[in-house]
Amino acid sequence: MSRLSVSLARSRRLLPAGLAAAALFAASPALAETARLGGVYDISVSGFKIARGSLSLVLQANAYSAKVGMEPAGIGTLFSAGKGGAEASGWVSGKKVVPSSYKMASRAADRDFFVDLAQGSGAVRSMQVTPKFKPNPERIEVTKQHIRDVVDPLSAILMPVKATKGQPDASVCDRRIPVFDGWTRFDIQLGYKEVREVSGKGYDGKVVVCSARWIPVAGHRPSTQSVQYMAENRQMEAWLAPLGSGRVFVPYRIEMGTKSGTLVVEPRQLDFKPGNDQAAR
Repeated sequence: MSRLSVSLARSRRLLPAGLAAAALFAASPALAETARLGGVYDISVSGFKIARGSLSLVLQANAYSAKVGMEPAGIGTLFSAGKGGAEASGWVSGKKVVPSSYKMASRAADRDFFVDLAQGSGAVRSMQVTPKFKPNPERIEVTKQHIRDVVDPLSAILMPVKATKGQPDASVCDRRIPVFDGWTRFDIQLGYKEVREVSGKGYDGKVVVCSARWIPVAGHRPSTQSVQYMAENRQMEAWLAPLGSGRVFVPYRIEMGTKSGTLVVEPRQLDFKPGNDQAAR
């Protein structure tokens, strides 16, 4: 197994991403905003393209659905870089993301990975995970408390904000995201760095640059080198762009240091489609 394969496999679990259901409506007509984002992303390590990712995201009123896919590209086709996809759905309530389902299937480093999570009332109700961790006394147990009020790795790309009319500012980065991927529970702590202007590739406008930290909570073994490296890693950041009216931000670009070099997920082409749809409520 190459170090490149291992880095890509780990990054798939930690960054969905770094890459995102129809709404339930009541009985009277209402005007519901619908925003769509489609994109193709290049994934590189130390400047060498290793994979290509795709994203489809729909946000209608307070409901969202998202799909991502990844396959080897560039020099990644020379290695066991892996491929796979994931889909998620749920609701956005204020500044909170409330997932309802998440499925992921991938193959990397000659191994198959599968996750099926069902959530409700703020907790993971059921899950199927392959492979399962082997028993190890050092591993921090994932308890019921650890899987309450969490989001899956794909739903984590949605970052709701208070009504700011889509104006990017420091408050966009003011969040700690609790993530459960089926195996481990960890947090992503964001912090404000700056606002930048970007253009081309389907989006012209401001992005908020946030620093990011990976904080292990449960399901991991504290002594492993990969856990120690990621917990101490300060070379992580996410560029966030507004979706639709700007009540939700999503990653435009993600950068993360790995032992194989800097991993970057950046758009090749994006397609933002804001608008209003008449929906039955």
